Amino acid sequence: MPITCEFDYHRPVALLRAIELLARGGDRTAVLAGGTDLLVWMKEGLCAPAVVVDVKAIAELHRLEFLGNALFVGASVTFTELIESPVVREQFPLLWECSRTVASVGVRNRATLVGNICSAVPSLDGAPALLVYEATVAVEGAAGRREVPIQEWFLGPRKTALRPGEIATGVLIPLSETKHGACYVKLGRYSGEDLAQVGIGILALQHDQYRVSFCAVAPAPARAARIERWLNGKSLTEQVLRQAKDLVSEEIHPITDIRASKEYRLHMARIMLERGLKAAVARRDGNGHAVPAYGESVI
Repeated sequence: MPITCEFDYHRPVALLRAIELLARGGDRTAVLAGGTDLLVWMKEGLCAPAVVVDVKAIAELHRLEFLGNALFVGASVTFTELIESPVVREQFPLLWECSRTVASVGVRNRATLVGNICSAVPSLDGAPALLVYEATVAVEGAAGRREVPIQEWFLGPRKTALRPGEIATGVLIPLSETKHGACYVKLGRYSGEDLAQVGIGILALQHDQYRVSFCAVAPAPARAARIERWLNGKSLTEQVLRQAKDLVSEEIHPITDIRASKEYRLHMARIMLERGLKAAVARRDGNGHAVPAYGESVI
């Protein structure tokens, strides 16, 4: 399918030049990093930018650095680079695990984490990890630089806190100060390249503290505050897990679409929450041979 809209194409090598182009073009300007969402939307007529700013030649946006107990992921860093990073795999295993579920190898070679959250589709795989890691999005524009907590980033389907003329330059992910285990549970229709029908990110910290987030079951990815409040300070007994599963219907608002019914999504979310919590705690505690390896599906 061809792209039928006309647009001006720019490939700046400096961030300041990209910001100038974005400020000049306003809301008719699109940023191209991996392009795995943008180009599809342009082909399908879902967007028709007048100006496309390709940022792949801007060196500082390729930064993937672990400094001061925080990981900075630049806007041009691909999911493949995250998967291949020893620091990501060892220190941020939930980000590593969710990155492996994104589409296909070919897409992961081009798609970027920052582009993923800027697209802001409800099923994006990058969001649950960033939400429970409590990441911050770095944004720059003509008015200067600002930081947006990831909890405030997603405003709705394909809507973010990014303002016209701004560019998300990267995400900053703090390292947990305590030992933790994690699990990303993704439900798809088949093994391979597919969007999530339900996605759950779980972080199990020391002293029975938990962070839980969902994607694909509401207009925007979000933390599960009610479930977290119930779980915090408790061991995962069958009674605790049963109540946590009962709270799922208060946290998510799935729809019926071509990929799944809302009833199926709700049913599976309950099962996925229980298995994800057990896996995260087992990985945190290292309980013998029953610990599922990171990257191993628990459903």
